[in-house]
Amino acid sequence: MLSNLQGTSCVLFFCISIALKKDVGRIQLVPRPQPSDDSQQYQRYLNYLIGYDVTDVSNVHDDELEFTRRKLLTPRRIELSDRDPKLYSMDPWVTRKPLPEHLLSKDNNGYILVVIHVSTSSQTIKVSIEDTPSQVLASFLAKTANKRVLLGIPENMSEEDFVLRVCGREEYLYGEKALESFNWIRQSLKNGEEIHLVLETPPNPELDLVQREDWAQVDDCTGVTGTHEQLTIAEKDHERVFTISMWDCNRKFRVKVLGIDIPALPKVPELTVFIEASIFHGQQLLAQERTTSKTFNEEVLWNCWLEFNIKIKDLPKGARLNLQVICGKQPQTPNSKGGSYHDNTAGTSCLEAKTKNRLLYYVNLLLIDHRSLLRQGEFILHMWKMPEKSEESSSSINADKLTSATNPDKASSMAIAILLDKYCYPVVLPKSREVGRDCGVGNDEGDAGERGQREMPNHLKKQFEAILSTDPLHPLSPEDKELLWHFRHECMRDPRAYPKLLGSVRWGKQEDVLATHRLLERSYAWDTSGLDVGLAMQLLDCHYSDAQVRSMAVRKLETLEDDDVLRYLLQLVQAVKFEPYHDSALVRFLLKRALRSKRIGHFLFWFLRSEIAQSMHYQQRYAVLLEAYLRGCGENMLQDFRKQVEMTEALQKVTREIKAMSADKYDITAQVVFQLRQKLETLQSSGLPESFRVPYDPGLRAGALLIEQCKVMASKKKPLWLQFKRADPTTLSKDPIGIIFKDGDDLRQDMLILQILLIMESIWETESLDLCLLPYGCISTGNRIGMIEIVKDATTIANIQQSVVGSTGAFKDEILYQWLRDKCVSEDKFHQAVKRFLYSCGGYCVATYVLGIGDRHNDNIMITESGNLFHIDFGHILGNYKSFMGISKEWVPFVLTPDFLYVMGTSGKKSSPHFQNFQDVCVKAYLALRHHTNLLIILFSMMLMTGTTSALQKYSYHL
Repeated sequence: MLSNLQGTSCVLFFCISIALKKDVGRIQLVPRPQPSDDSQQYQRYLNYLIGYDVTDVSNVHDDELEFTRRKLLTPRRIELSDRDPKLYSMDPWVTRKPLPEHLLSKDNNGYILVVIHVSTSSQTIKVSIEDTPSQVLASFLAKTANKRVLLGIPENMSEEDFVLRVCGREEYLYGEKALESFNWIRQSLKNGEEIHLVLETPPNPELDLVQREDWAQVDDCTGVTGTHEQLTIAEKDHERVFTISMWDCNRKFRVKVLGIDIPALPKVPELTVFIEASIFHGQQLLAQERTTSKTFNEEVLWNCWLEFNIKIKDLPKGARLNLQVICGKQPQTPNSKGGSYHDNTAGTSCLEAKTKNRLLYYVNLLLIDHRSLLRQGEFILHMWKMPEKSEESSSSINADKLTSATNPDKASSMAIAILLDKYCYPVVLPKSREVGRDCGVGNDEGDAGERGQREMPNHLKKQFEAILSTDPLHPLSPEDKELLWHFRHECMRDPRAYPKLLGSVRWGKQEDVLATHRLLERSYAWDTSGLDVGLAMQLLDCHYSDAQVRSMAVRKLETLEDDDVLRYLLQLVQAVKFEPYHDSALVRFLLKRALRSKRIGHFLFWFLRSEIAQSMHYQQRYAVLLEAYLRGCGENMLQDFRKQVEMTEALQKVTREIKAMSADKYDITAQVVFQLRQKLETLQSSGLPESFRVPYDPGLRAGALLIEQCKVMASKKKPLWLQFKRADPTTLSKDPIGIIFKDGDDLRQDMLILQILLIMESIWETESLDLCLLPYGCISTGNRIGMIEIVKDATTIANIQQSVVGSTGAFKDEILYQWLRDKCVSEDKFHQAVKRFLYSCGGYCVATYVLGIGDRHNDNIMITESGNLFHIDFGHILGNYKSFMGISKEWVPFVLTPDFLYVMGTSGKKSSPHFQNFQDVCVKAYLALRHHTNLLIILFSMMLMTGTTSALQKYSYHL
């Protein structure tokens, strides 16, 4: 426990010598050495990239922020010492999944043609899709043995001295995986494109060197407590007592509410307020108390103790004290709640009563800190204001209300003063009890254990299976929970039962928590079962706060390959909000995987930076993780991030200036476009980065702006339509890189939907279905700013209809068909386009139905010249539809218009083989998603908690 005495401003050395059977102790305080000027400058550089000063401790009431920064040094150093420099520098993007059947038909009996470019020359060779990159290099060098001088290849260099890179992209084919495992090869086969590679020397791994740190390390043993038997004061000399075990505290937990203070009263009609204090673990309400109502003034004093119906010894780690200022009269209900352990969204219990009460402010305090010490003494907590429904921040309130951070705006925020009981010594939560001791508590091997291990009777097995078959949103009845807990050993044999069993645990009962932890230590079925991402993700949602439960889920995710980590990265970043403490197994998992793969690291950087800019409630937590990553990613990545941030900031400044010029106008005048191009030209000549990685596609590097092709789009937010040159000189494409830069829209919901479309696409691939989805690039880069990919050769359905016969084009079914035919140079191309249209239309019909995407019209449905239909703009999802006077504007579950049917050969009552094929595709696609119902519902529920809509419960029937 000496480690728990370590301060933040000094290093504590404790030297003990034993002489003549006497204990002689000496404590020496040594000031921590001040960081060097170079170290401080480097920290300022990192803070700029993070978008937050991670060294600012003005808004914390303990040392958790600094403690976690130091503690993450250990996993970072371990990962860096194990990292293969050459593999990290090239970061091949591969998958272990077998090649889908629809791609097998696109090769020539297992062989493909590859064009390899050397300087200004090229050579086409035929290779097997099962060949490795080194085998391809050997074949190429053997075939060009007589042309080495002509190609400029030195005679003394072999295939080990070269590497293959995709033309026009910073993407390498490297390693011992077969060509068919590389995602770029698969993408080229899918699109029917030629595979062009360039031969060059490998990148220099020294460019990824990491700056050494002069930090004092906090190892993983710091803050770890002993067992109850080591900490208990029972049968010990009181002169030798330094700590108290929480499990010796048999009194009820209580808190003294001193009062609230606010600089200026909010405009509310109600004149009375009261404090509702609740203790939660995850979403489980453990106990609840309220003060009396008092007149609402700038200062309201109570000075009253609230005693909860839960003992101190029963408080679990991660338990949070939720304090709410509620305006209105107290409901005429019993004053306290406790012991029922029903799931409950934080702070809704009082508000559910049929009163006019309104939640105004809230704040949380973790009752056991990151060092496993019980909180003691007085706290002044600055509270968060409950947003109005019309405010943009109201969408993320479900996750925001779980935060243990306090409001940094101390000058104008509501403050609440509370007092917790003080003790003579630190009160410590033990890590466990020693097994085998007859403690009388938590012994799962006695009678309770025998009941738990009893064989389940046949008449209950059907009920048990029925419980397991329900979807993750289905609430468990008290009887269901009792059954699951009674036969908990039976549950441990089936991984499907884990989330439901762990949701049935009474986390406010010490003996149940200890029994659960012992069960988890023997979770053989979980560790040996195949990977079920849905189950693992479910244990990372807001209902599970126990560290051992969440660590078990992360342990399962460790087996994910990089490709799958990327697929679920956005949801995993959101799940960090549900961790009680800054340091967690999930945070360490994300850090390790980002330090192994530049691609994962790139997206983790932008996902975290976006949340830091937009989510004040979790700024510190995300900033700590991002700093830990930046300190290990290497100088090359840091330079790339700097260029991207500089470009984003410059474009944001231009966008805001343009918006100020035409704030109230939807039409864009020639003068506005002229001003834009003038500003971009000034920007480009005044130090704008010469090139930068495209944030939504790190394999692509953009160069100079093509200013004459840039414009302002006719929309309320005035997004910029930008065109950039391709920076890679080896590119074969003449097309520029098109980016829409938006300021004023939160793109995080669009990102989540596009991410789930990618997951759906991977599900369909396992069923050998290629539904030609087009999840275009989209990324949030800051506070309501971001970038969207401009899809090449694509236009909206509305533009097609209006371009032919004006506004009446929407009433002519054959317009879309004729446009597609005009774009296809041959009959064969047209048939391919119709087939692609059929499959993509089917894919988006199913996806938009399952996701409940509303507000579909001809301006947010687009089509490419090759027939690929796709949807954009996902502002209304999961049944959260537009309405007028309480009547929904949505009349159909998905969009399938007569002009779409006409392309498929259907008109009026006349059907066609294409339409029959379309129906079959939709059925197969829907049934494939049904097989992954739980995974999709879990992903939806995470979206619900982190800021989309409250309509999920009623909408999940679509699956």
